[in-house]
Amino acid sequence: MKCQILHESRGRMRVYLFQNGMSLAQADMLETALCEKEGIVRVQVYDRTCDAIIYYKGNRENVIDALRHFRYEGLEVKPTVTGRELNRQYQNKLVRMVVTRGLRKCFVPMPIRHILACIRAWHFIKEGIACLLKGKIEVALLDATAITVSLLRQDMKTASSIMFLLRIGETLEEWTHKKSVDDLARIMSLNIDQVWVEENGQECLMPIDQVKVGDIVVIRTGHVIPLDGEVISCDAAVNQASMTGEPISIHKSEGAYVYAGTVVEQGQCRVRVKKEMGEGQYDRIIKMIEDSEKLKSAAEDRASHLADQLVPYSLGGTLLTYLITRDPTRALAFLMVDFSCALKLAMPISVLSAMKECADHDMTVKGGRFMEMVAEADTIVFDKTGTLTYANPKVRQVIPFNGNSEQESLRLAACLEEHYPHSIANAVVEEAKRRGLDHEEKHSKVEYVIAHGIASSIDGKKAIIGSYHFVFEDEKCVVPEQEKDKFDHLPQDCSLLYMAIGGVLAAVICIDDPVRPEAADVIKTLHEIGFSKIVMMTGDNEAAARSIARQVGVDEYHAGVLPEDKALFVQKEKEQGKTVMMIGDGINDSPALSEADVGIAISTGAAIAREISDIMITTEDLVALVQLKRLSDALMKRIDENYRFIIGFNSLLILSGVAGILQPTTSALLHNISTIAIGLRSTTNLIKEA
Repeated sequence: MKCQILHESRGRMRVYLFQNGMSLAQADMLETALCEKEGIVRVQVYDRTCDAIIYYKGNRENVIDALRHFRYEGLEVKPTVTGRELNRQYQNKLVRMVVTRGLRKCFVPMPIRHILACIRAWHFIKEGIACLLKGKIEVALLDATAITVSLLRQDMKTASSIMFLLRIGETLEEWTHKKSVDDLARIMSLNIDQVWVEENGQECLMPIDQVKVGDIVVIRTGHVIPLDGEVISCDAAVNQASMTGEPISIHKSEGAYVYAGTVVEQGQCRVRVKKEMGEGQYDRIIKMIEDSEKLKSAAEDRASHLADQLVPYSLGGTLLTYLITRDPTRALAFLMVDFSCALKLAMPISVLSAMKECADHDMTVKGGRFMEMVAEADTIVFDKTGTLTYANPKVRQVIPFNGNSEQESLRLAACLEEHYPHSIANAVVEEAKRRGLDHEEKHSKVEYVIAHGIASSIDGKKAIIGSYHFVFEDEKCVVPEQEKDKFDHLPQDCSLLYMAIGGVLAAVICIDDPVRPEAADVIKTLHEIGFSKIVMMTGDNEAAARSIARQVGVDEYHAGVLPEDKALFVQKEKEQGKTVMMIGDGINDSPALSEADVGIAISTGAAIAREISDIMITTEDLVALVQLKRLSDALMKRIDENYRFIIGFNSLLILSGVAGILQPTTSALLHNISTIAIGLRSTTNLIKEA
C-alpha cells in the first residue's frame, strides 16, 4: 500500500493512503489489520480523507513495514464491527434534514410550505391525542399543544421550527442510544482465542476459528461456552444471565441447547457445535443490551419522570397566563419553552459519554447506574490474588512428599491445573512449561470444586489439588508420618498449593504472589477521595494475608475465607447501610461480585467473574479504580449542574415571555440553543473536571 506520512510525533503517526476513495468496509479492514500488528496500540481510520492515525510502541519501522505490505486483497483478518457505518448513517440523516429544510425555505412557495407543515404536524398531534386517550399528561401532549396553537394562530414559522427541532432531538437521542448499544456490544463480545476440542478420545487446545460445525468442545467450571451447540453429555449448571437475564443457573442435560456467551457455573459439558464463531452472537448481545434496564441510570429515569411531571404545570401556566392577561402571545411562553428536550437529551448523553470515557481508560461499564453506585460507594472489598497482587504469580518452589519427585509432582499438578482459569493455576502451568515438562492427559474426568481445588483420578487413585481446607479438612488427607517436621516448616510468606494422591500428601507448591507496585498508592488515594473502609479478603493463609495487608494499607483483612464468606460479608455491610464495591478476578469471587452494589472484575480473571460483574477493568493497573471513582464523581457533579442550569435557564425564559420581555419565537430559539449547547457540553470529557 502506497502512503505518505503527513505528521509524526513520539508514538504517533498520521498517514495518507493513496487510493481513489475508501469504503467503510475498507476502513474497517485497515483498522483491524493494523491493530493486530505487534507494537501498534490503536488505530483511527478516516475513510472520507483516506487518512489513518496510528499509535504505537517501540520501533516505528514496524509500523511502516505493516503499511508497506498491507493489501485489501486476500486479507485473512476478519474486520471487526467498529460502528463506523452506524455513525455515517446518522450523520447523513442529520445533514439531509438540515439541507432539506434550507432548500424548502429557499425554493418552495409559502402556501405549499404551509400545507407541508400541517401534514408534518399530524404526527405530533396524533401522539398528543394518544396521551390523552391513555389518561396521561406527558411531554408529547405539550409538544402537540404548542404546535396546534401555533397552527391555529397561523404562525407557521414557529410551528415549523418546533417540529424541526423536535425531529433533530429525536434523531440525536436515537443515535446516541444505538451508538451506546453498539459500543457496549462490541466491548462485551466474546474474547475467546482457544477452546478444548475432543478428538479421538483426547482433548486438545484448538484456535476457536478452526472449530467447525459438528466438532465436540469440552467446557468446564468457570468457562464461557464459546459456540452455540447441543449438549451430548452434561452434568453442569449453566449461568444464562447474559442471554435471559435470569441470575439463577440452569441445569443442562443431554439434548439441551446452549448458547455462546453463557457460563458453566459448576460441572462439565460436552457440546456438539451447531454454529461457527460469529454467527448470531453479536445480534443476540445487541438484543440483550436493548432489553436490559442496566443501560438506564437513575439519573436518566429521574430526568424522564421530571420532564413528564412538569407538563401539567406548563399547561396550567399557559391557561392561567391567558386568563389573567388575555394575551395569547404571553400564554405561549409556557408552550414554547419546555424542560423535556434538555432533560431527556442532556442526561442520557452525559451518562453515555461517561461510559465511553471509561472505555478510553480501559474500563468496561455495563450500565450507567453502576457509575452512580460507584460515586455513592463508601466501602471496597478486594480479593487478594490477581487483584491486589499480580495476576501472574510465580512458582517459587515445589516440595515433594511421600517419595514423589519434584519434576513429576509439578508435571501432574500442571496436568490438572491447565483446565481451569485462575492465576495460581496459570503459574503452575507456566512453571512446567519453563522447565520443559510435557503434561499429557493421564487422568480421568476433572472436577473443579469452587474455592477449594480440583479432583480427578490417576491410575485408580483419587488425585486432588487445592487449598489446605480442601485437602486436609474436606478430603481428610494425611501427611506422611516421617515428613511431619518438613510439613511444619513450610514457608509461610507465600501462597501454598497442596496436592494429594490416594489420600496422602504428594507435594506442596509454593507460589510467590508479589504485590502490585501501585497497590499501596491506590489504596491511599481511594481513602483520600471518599472511601471510609477498604477490606481485603482471601482464601490464603493468615501469614500471607497479614503480610499483604500490611504492605498495601487496607483497613482490615480476612484470611482463609470461602466464597460464601465473602458474599456474607458484603451482605452484612449493605445491611448496615453501606454501599459496597467488590473487586475480584476468580470463580470464588463470583458470589460476592453478584451480592455487591457494584461488582468489578479484572479482565485477566475467570470468565464467570467477568460475566456477572457490572464493571470490568481491562488494564493491569489498579490506578483505573481511582480514575473510575473520579469519573463517577464528576459525572454526578455534571448531572447536578445540568439539572440546575436547565430548570433555572428555562424558568427564566418562561418568566421573560410571560412578562412580555421576549417574544415566543425568541424564547423558543434561546431554549433550543441552550439545549444543544448543554448537550454538546455533556459530550466533553469528565476527567478534566475530576
